[in-house]
Amino acid sequence: MSKIGRIRIPAHDVKIDIQDNVIRYAGKNASGVHQLSPLLRAEVQNQYVLIKPAVQDKSAWTSEIKDMWGLHRALLASKIEGARTNFERHLDIVGLGFKALAQGNQIEFSLGRSHKILYPIPHGVSVSINKTGQGMTLQGPNNELLGQVLSEIRHLRPPEPYKGTGIEERGKAIRRKAGKTKK
Repeated sequence: MSKIGRIRIPAHDVKIDIQDNVIRYAGKNASGVHQLSPLLRAEVQNQYVLIKPAVQDKSAWTSEIKDMWGLHRALLASKIEGARTNFERHLDIVGLGFKALAQGNQIEFSLGRSHKILYPIPHGVSVSINKTGQGMTLQGPNNELLGQVLSEIRHLRPPEPYKGTGIEERGKAIRRKAGKTKK
């Protein structure tokens, strides 16, 4: 059995509608559709969504069925969780004079370059920046989109291993290097 696939998905505040292998979900933050693999089937039991293999005989379960089972369960659980509550990621901008400023639907970064960098905020992601301009919070119902935005922002100025300056995700350790030493 798939260890991930057999876990029930709580759907307490989310409306779920299953037709064949198409799962429609609607919550207070988001709604959408998830297409299951033809190797799987889904059912709702007591405010929980269960994903099971389409084949009942356990001896006929291949590694592909087990892989798809865990993958689709994780993807669907993320979508349902995002429909219920927003995902949240935090970024810290470290460096003298490094800061961000929200301007409408884009962010203006001052990252020690000769010019300011403008980054457009995609639809479905909200950004809040603290007073100093060195702390950012990204929120949104789509965890995949949120991770993509976070990655693109970090790519503007990745953390530097000697001084530790750059854009880093809060809670992630920066691998630091020792500087030159005198002999």
